[in-house]
Amino acid sequence: MFYFYTMNQPLAERIRPKTLEAYVSQSHLVGKNGSLTHQIKTGIIPSLILWGPPGTGKTTLANIIATQSERPFYTLSAISSGVKDVRDIIAKAKQSGGLFTAKNPILFIDEIHRFSKSQQDSLLGAVEKGWVTLIGATTENPSFEVIPALLSRCQVYILNPFSKDDLIALLHRAIATDAILKDKKIKLKETEALLRLSGGDGRKLLNIFELLVNSENTSTVAITDDLVLKKVQQNTVLYDKTGEQHYDIISAFIKSIRGSDPNGAVYWLARMIEGGEDVKFIARRMLIAASEDIGNANPTALVLANATFQAVTTIGYPEARILLSQCATYLASSQKSNASYAAIKIAQQKVKETGDLSVPLHLRNAPTKLMKDLGYGDGYAYAHDFKNNFTDQEFLPEAISGTTFYTPGNSTRENQLRDFLKKRWKDRYDY
Repeated sequence: MFYFYTMNQPLAERIRPKTLEAYVSQSHLVGKNGSLTHQIKTGIIPSLILWGPPGTGKTTLANIIATQSERPFYTLSAISSGVKDVRDIIAKAKQSGGLFTAKNPILFIDEIHRFSKSQQDSLLGAVEKGWVTLIGATTENPSFEVIPALLSRCQVYILNPFSKDDLIALLHRAIATDAILKDKKIKLKETEALLRLSGGDGRKLLNIFELLVNSENTSTVAITDDLVLKKVQQNTVLYDKTGEQHYDIISAFIKSIRGSDPNGAVYWLARMIEGGEDVKFIARRMLIAASEDIGNANPTALVLANATFQAVTTIGYPEARILLSQCATYLASSQKSNASYAAIKIAQQKVKETGDLSVPLHLRNAPTKLMKDLGYGDGYAYAHDFKNNFTDQEFLPEAISGTTFYTPGNSTRENQLRDFLKKRWKDRYDY
């Protein structure tokens, strides 16, 4: 009976590593000098969020952490669990461990980004009081999808897509260790197509690999690019929102907007909609593009993109496609400028070069008598007391006085901004 169960397990499950030594990839987290290695070995595990694309080992890593730290392990899926399930698990956790033991239970929540605010709120007390150590797994940016109160109580660790070497190592490990595959003679003659279709997703790679091996009714299987394309490509969906095309198509979408082509933008938008892409993901990327690629050339673009994000979050599919299309075509048809984006990059680089320069005394806040006595705020000229609400004074630290970070672009709106700035800062904008 056990053998029958094993036969029906997917390959990725059959060879799921049980120890760090067998774990492939993510050396920045669990390698010799990885940020999690010492914590796992000592068993002193903080509550954490594992953020990365599908098939990068988040669930496996959570299991290894629980096993090596010898802790009770509870798991929930955000897709099928509610507040009651969370509370039941916490009640069990309080009985089996908790505050007065270093072996407090681990609660693993897969796809934690799918939990509602109330569901996430139900975790706060248990995490803060140490009844459980929370490990959440998410494919979405936790800054957007995890409530701030919970996020502040967790460390965030990023898992990267598997590299080419990682994927090949995974294939060799499957061939060498899987009880079923070992019965066949498998040769990896070519792997380019196989790796490309996996999109850096280890689980997807193993699923495709197992499909290929099972499709050949011979004891010897030679993996070639032709075999992969013949057996797999015709079954590959046009848009995989968790794989390589997810990133390629959103890239094409944003570049179409940046390149002022509404036709390209709406085509790639349609590809994402038909593929079932998350409306918030699309709207969020347009919100970024409105500032990064349009900026002050048309400030209304940011307003419209923000309104679109809020609206599609409320409406959802299928009607949300109309709002997304309106916003995408507007952004693509708008004048463009990356001047604000360029300005913050230059300013950040200057900060890295010059360090923590002191705030000039005349710009400092002086809420107390001592601060006033020390000269805080002395010499500050209140702009509204002067003609045109302006007086020439320095707002940068002395070491970088006179530096220009923001240079308006050449759009109609930005030419107006340049004229405005030239009248006030002739030494910086007189060109």
